[in-house]
Amino acid sequence: MTDTLLPKNEADAVAIVQDLRARKTPITLAGQGTKAKIGRPAQGELTLSARAMSGVTLYEPAEMMIRALPGTPVKELEATLASKGQRLPFEPMDYRVLLGSDGEPTVGGMVAANISGPRRIMVGACRDSLIGVRIVTGRGEAIASGGRVMKNVTGLDLVKLAAGSWGTLGLLTELTFKVLPVTETSATLMIHGLSPAQAVDAMARALGSPFEVNGAAHLPASIDRVAKTLLRVEGFEPSVNYRIDSLRKLLTGFGSIDLVAEDASQTLWQNVRDAQFLAAGDDCIWRVSVAPSKAPLLLEELGTLPQRWFMDWGGGLLWIATKAQADAGADLVRQATRKLKAHATLIRAPQSIRAHVDVFEPPLPSVRVISEGIKNAFDPDRLFNAGRMIAGL
Repeated sequence: MTDTLLPKNEADAVAIVQDLRARKTPITLAGQGTKAKIGRPAQGELTLSARAMSGVTLYEPAEMMIRALPGTPVKELEATLASKGQRLPFEPMDYRVLLGSDGEPTVGGMVAANISGPRRIMVGACRDSLIGVRIVTGRGEAIASGGRVMKNVTGLDLVKLAAGSWGTLGLLTELTFKVLPVTETSATLMIHGLSPAQAVDAMARALGSPFEVNGAAHLPASIDRVAKTLLRVEGFEPSVNYRIDSLRKLLTGFGSIDLVAEDASQTLWQNVRDAQFLAAGDDCIWRVSVAPSKAPLLLEELGTLPQRWFMDWGGGLLWIATKAQADAGADLVRQATRKLKAHATLIRAPQSIRAHVDVFEPPLPSVRVISEGIKNAFDPDRLFNAGRMIAGL
C-alpha cells in the first residue's frame, strides 16, 4: 500500500505536485479507487487522491449547466440535478459490480475514464457534455480550459483531451457539464430469438429511423436462455407511445416483439449499462468498440474464445468475457481488432495479466509519437500514472 496524499483544494494540490516534482516522486492518481483495477498496475510511490475536494461549486438549472469538484460522488451530483428535474445526458456506467470495488464513483474518475452508458448512441460520451476543466499538470501548474457554454475553438482542446486520459496528464480539480431535463417516461421493445447478424440489422433499422431510439442492445441466449434484442425510447408519453407503435411496424419482419414494463425496463438498462451480465465469476472482461456492422464478424474471428458476451450501442460496443488464464486471449483479440479496425480494452483481469499485456489498444507508431508529445507537454517527468495506459508513458 502506498501512502495517500489528500489535497483540500487546487492550491494545495499545486503545492503538493511541485514538491513531488522536485523530488522526482512518481504518483498514482485516484478518487475513491472504484476503477483502480483498470489499466496496467500502478507504479507510483505515493497516491494523490482528490476525494477531499468535493462538492458542487455552481449550478444554474435555467442554463442547464453544473460545476463540481473532482472528489464529488457521482450520486451526489445526480441527486442535485434530479432535484431540479435534470440529469447527466450520458448515463455514466458504474464499474463497481464488474470490478468488485468499494467506495463511491467520483466526478473526476468519471471524466478521467470518459465514462458513458447506453444513451451514448444518441447524446455522446462524457466528453461531449463536458464543457470546462481545471487541471494541475505534472509541471505543478494549474490551467483551465472551457467555461459555461459550448463553443468551437482553435488549438488544443484540453476539455476533450482530459476526458479519457486516465489521470496520465494531471489532477483534475474542477469540471463543468451541460445537462439535460429528465424525460417524462421511457419504454423498451424486446425482440426474441435473433442471431447476432439479425440483431445488428434490427438495431440499425431502428437507429436509422426517425423514432429517436436511445438504447439498442442485444443479449445472446448464453446470457438469458433466449436471445433478446432491446430498443429503448424516451420522452413525453404520447410521443413514446407513437414511436413504440411505429417501431413495431418497422420491425415486423424480425419476429416476436414484446413491450417491457417500465420498472423492469429500468432495471434491464441498468444491467446493460454496468455490464452486470458478465460480473459473476473470475473471467477476464474485454470492452471492444467496433463498427456495428462488423460486430458479428468480430465474434466469428474470436471463435470459441468468448465465454459470455453481449452488445450495446447498436452493436458498436461488445462486452466479452474470456478465461482468466495466460494472456486472457489478448493475442486473438488484438488480431481481430487489427483486422476489423476495432479498439479493445481489457477492463478486468488479474494484476499478473495486466502487467504484461497491452491493456489499452496499442497505438499506431504515429499516434504514439503524438501521445508522447502531449505527455511531455503536460507531465515531462512522468509523475502521473506512468505506464497505466501505455508502457513507458
